[in-house]
Amino acid sequence: MKTIGILTSGGDAPGMNAAIRAVVRAACEKGMKVYGIRRGYNGLMDNDMYEMNLRTVSDIIQRGGTILYSARSPQFKTEEGMAKAIATCKERGIDGLVVIGGDGSFRGARDLSLRGIPCVAIPGTIDNDIGCCDYTIGYDTALNTVMQMVDRIRDTTESHDRCAVVEVMGRGAGYIALNSGIACGATSILIPEIEYDFERDVIERMKRTQKTGKVHFVIIVSEAIGDVDEIAKRIQAETGVESRATVLGHVQRGGCPTCKDRLVASQMGYRAVELLNEGIGNRVVAMQKEKILDFDIYEALNMKSGIDINLYKIAMDISI
Repeated sequence: MKTIGILTSGGDAPGMNAAIRAVVRAACEKGMKVYGIRRGYNGLMDNDMYEMNLRTVSDIIQRGGTILYSARSPQFKTEEGMAKAIATCKERGIDGLVVIGGDGSFRGARDLSLRGIPCVAIPGTIDNDIGCCDYTIGYDTALNTVMQMVDRIRDTTESHDRCAVVEVMGRGAGYIALNSGIACGATSILIPEIEYDFERDVIERMKRTQKTGKVHFVIIVSEAIGDVDEIAKRIQAETGVESRATVLGHVQRGGCPTCKDRLVASQMGYRAVELLNEGIGNRVVAMQKEKILDFDIYEALNMKSGIDINLYKIAMDISI
């Protein structure tokens, strides 16, 4: 391929810039022209892009967010939107695309591949909820951000003998909640993948630890569970422990990417260019067992991943 485009779509994730950098520099080294497409599939439909080179990606590897910006694009899901995107590719001479995002972005890449524009997708989402991947770009940074924020909340919680109920991101996935909960020593962790009994798994655990002298608590709740303010009120009513709710929100998406996110993003970006250079599209680059692999997009979208039940058991046993 002589010319490729790159875009970031959906929610931003730390490490996306590292992936962009790797794609641009790997492509330039192979003699390709690279277009950076602004604001995801919207930019592809609107022909909003610019030519990138070795220097346009200088000094971005340490930056959070995405220099190409991102957006969700309902119009792109229509035949009219798809036709506009394809017309832009033909006008610019774009032979293939690298798409960085989550499963919704992958579906867009699949649909373009079906219509003759080869695409390679790279998983970029803090939720770590892509079935074909053990690890997605942004996840490690988000985990470390949550850990740091909860550590700070714990300082106040401990000073006032309170219970902190902290909501973390994860749409319908509990990876951030489970792993950060273990790292922060949460008394209870509530995630959508595992059915829980509020009395048994929250109230009784707190009362049990109170008998051993514990007077402050941290409860980690996945955003898919429900209203953390109501959870905090219920805890306070049933235990007598003053309880406060905190929603960490989009602070989890930002910040400088960790070493792991920069490294994995660079590996994935490089592999994406290798595939396109070989004329191969309709693929998802993934990490499994610390190795960079690639899968057919159809296959990748149908793969399922699940929470490590043993890890959840460990969390419950050591945080009492």
